[in-house]
Amino acid sequence: MSLDGLVHYVLSLGAPVMMPIFITLLGLLFRQGIAKSVRAGLTVGAGFIAIGLVVGLLVKVVGPKAMAFADVLGLKLDILDVGWPMGAAVSFASPIAAALIPIILALNVVLVLTKQTRTIDVDIWNYWHFIYTGALIHAATGSMLQGVLGACITAFIIFKLADWTAPMVEKHFGLPGISLPHTETINWAPLMFALERVWRLVPFLRDVEADPTAVRKRLGILGEPLLMGAMLGVLLGVLGAVPLFRAHRYGEWFKEIATLSVTMSAVLIVLPKVVAILMEGLIPISEGARDYLQKRFPGRDLLIGLDAAVVIGHPANMAIALLCVPIALLLAVVLPGNHMLPFGDLAALPFYILWGVAAARGNMVRGLLNAIVVIVFILLIGTNLAPLTTELAQSAGFRPEGVGDAAKYTQWSGVALGSHVVPWMVLQLFRPGMRWVGAVTLGGFVAIWWWVRRDVLAEPEKKSEPAKKDDGGKD
Repeated sequence: MSLDGLVHYVLSLGAPVMMPIFITLLGLLFRQGIAKSVRAGLTVGAGFIAIGLVVGLLVKVVGPKAMAFADVLGLKLDILDVGWPMGAAVSFASPIAAALIPIILALNVVLVLTKQTRTIDVDIWNYWHFIYTGALIHAATGSMLQGVLGACITAFIIFKLADWTAPMVEKHFGLPGISLPHTETINWAPLMFALERVWRLVPFLRDVEADPTAVRKRLGILGEPLLMGAMLGVLLGVLGAVPLFRAHRYGEWFKEIATLSVTMSAVLIVLPKVVAILMEGLIPISEGARDYLQKRFPGRDLLIGLDAAVVIGHPANMAIALLCVPIALLLAVVLPGNHMLPFGDLAALPFYILWGVAAARGNMVRGLLNAIVVIVFILLIGTNLAPLTTELAQSAGFRPEGVGDAAKYTQWSGVALGSHVVPWMVLQLFRPGMRWVGAVTLGGFVAIWWWVRRDVLAEPEKKSEPAKKDDGGKD
């Protein structure tokens, strides 16, 4: 088997198989013992499978309702969101994929050894995010060398973003020693922290207490994830089942709404539990790896880079993501310049809005505002990338499955692809006639990042100001 064939075979195994293998090998590398390493690897695999089942359930029930709602709204868009699998497929089918896997691995090692990054990215499956940049540049310029260079620039930026956000991963998500070099989520972090600064200038947005704990305290049982999921399910069900109501099929109409309501309740309850299974395998290995690396690299606080799946189950994140399903469809109608119908990736919104909610420290009001801004940019970038992604998909022989009547649409893109802000900016740097756009947008991105660079270290807002006054100002 050729090197190219071997790489594609390994990547075809998918994250549920690849991650257990890598976690087991990491455990052995960091002297955790065979039994502990194998158990951790299999537990991680079980966690990924369980997360996939829950997200798959969302795809099954949310997708058809979203398409029905789109029909009710009369959306006449010519680009279909066929989901993140297209991005992975066209990336791994690219001629530069086999070369980029070892190149990115080597780059990561060199950056760690030269102290340019603290993140050791073991999330090999999601290297497709870096390869995607290279594939786009290769398709736009015809140059494989420029494609490789663009992919490396993207990887470098993402590793630095992962280092920068690691304190929030520890404080907000409770995962010390972990970073999240997951391009389609983490490249939103600087913009989200900048928006959080802006919202805090508005008295109501600054002072409102709307984290899940405060919501439960104020609303009682209505603030519980179980009831929140049910209410969100009713909202989406009513919107998606309008055709049944119009047809006077009231029994089916009620059944659809009730089914989606119970399903959304189940998702909000089950997803945090299956993420906990994943973490049961990851935490012992990450702690062992951290101890091992600190002994051999004294003074270096190295991080294990993982998929953002380990944190998407945060209650505020899931609630806002479900709210954003109808919001994304409404935005698709009214947003000037948008031609993409959100569909295939609507169930994966918890990934794309993740840093909007994290920057707000779980505040559901500010988190929702941040998420809406993210969706606006996603729709515009997804629309802009559609010609190239369609060309790549057709060259790779990709055929969308389970995404409605794809034949009605002239181009394919995706919410996941539109969330690749850094790859889009890097692409413009190499695109003839668009280099100035890449330079300006990337420069603005870095400037925003510099502006909010210390915000990840800020403590969450305090909830009990009177108590602070009563103790005489003592800590």
